[in-house]
Amino acid sequence: AMGISWLWLIGDPVKEIPRTLTNLDAAQLVTDFDPLKIKRAWKTAVCRRVSVPVYEVDAHNVVPCWVASDKQEYGAYTLRPKIHRLLDEFLEPFPQSGRHPFALKGVQTSVSMEEIGKHLKMDESVPEVEHLQPGEKASHAAMRTFIKRRLDVYPEKRNDPNAMGQSGLSPYLHFGQLSAQRLALEVSRSEAHDDTKAEFLEELIVRRELADNFCFYNDSYDSTEGFPTWAKTTLRQHTDDPRGYLYARETFERAETHNDLWNAAQRQMVNTGVMHGYMRMYWCKKILEWSATPEDAMQTAIDLNDRYSLDGRDPNGYAGIAWSIGGVHDRAWKEREVYGKIRYMNRNGCQRKFNVAAYIKLNLPQ
Repeated sequence: AMGISWLWLIGDPVKEIPRTLTNLDAAQLVTDFDPLKIKRAWKTAVCRRVSVPVYEVDAHNVVPCWVASDKQEYGAYTLRPKIHRLLDEFLEPFPQSGRHPFALKGVQTSVSMEEIGKHLKMDESVPEVEHLQPGEKASHAAMRTFIKRRLDVYPEKRNDPNAMGQSGLSPYLHFGQLSAQRLALEVSRSEAHDDTKAEFLEELIVRRELADNFCFYNDSYDSTEGFPTWAKTTLRQHTDDPRGYLYARETFERAETHNDLWNAAQRQMVNTGVMHGYMRMYWCKKILEWSATPEDAMQTAIDLNDRYSLDGRDPNGYAGIAWSIGGVHDRAWKEREVYGKIRYMNRNGCQRKFNVAAYIKLNLPQ
């Protein structure tokens, strides 16, 4: 409708993108920012193979990652003031787009999803998610529903896995069907209380951009080497502590641990592609407690999260797992077996937050 042609390529991006630029006699290449290693490696390799200017735009964040900070931040408390100083400059309305004046000629720019599906290598053992509709229109409808019906109670209910208190928009943000900037603008002009809007925007902007900052400036974001020194030290000191339970990755995956609350969280993720944020922290920490080493725990959590979560393979996921298992963006706590000085979570803490029995009944039917 806007006159923007769409071209799909099959193959290695490092080979196909330079070849396509040459075939189209392109004047420049524009790419979106992503802090994860695989995409950064693709971009670096492409830049070496092309002669046209390449521009990277951070549409993933509100404040561009490299503008917000030029180093890995210790936590939200160090990044927050830097973000807030720049919000007036970057959190501005989207300009009205006009019709694109140029079209690609001599290339196929329309193709059915069925045809694309023939070229995708999908793991069909992972069930299809049916409770969410994909796409830009669906994402905007979900955003409007959240702002109208649930934003007002977000501060009170966001940590209750039974309350539908979170936005539920992370899959749309992950796949780029909704931008953080648009969501921030819509929340900012809503009629919600200022304190409520501020609490939601803290999660959407500061915490989300903190995850990007971690992955961008720490190449070991997906391993224990990315943990702060104090956390690596304390976990190393407790590596030989006796574990009450030890589970293989397959046992975790099948949700067959002794703990019905943990099993319910795992089943929620497998069945729906979504796990409540509070439960994901508990889920990670128990994987640490029931694994032979922190390295095993880290790999298990990443593998399961990336395989089953709609927002897997995302900076938020890697940062959240590193926080839960390795104290990233956290501080040292009371020392205990296995965890060392890593923050501890248990079932009693969950019971103080929400109705554990109701959560188990919903996600782990007998």
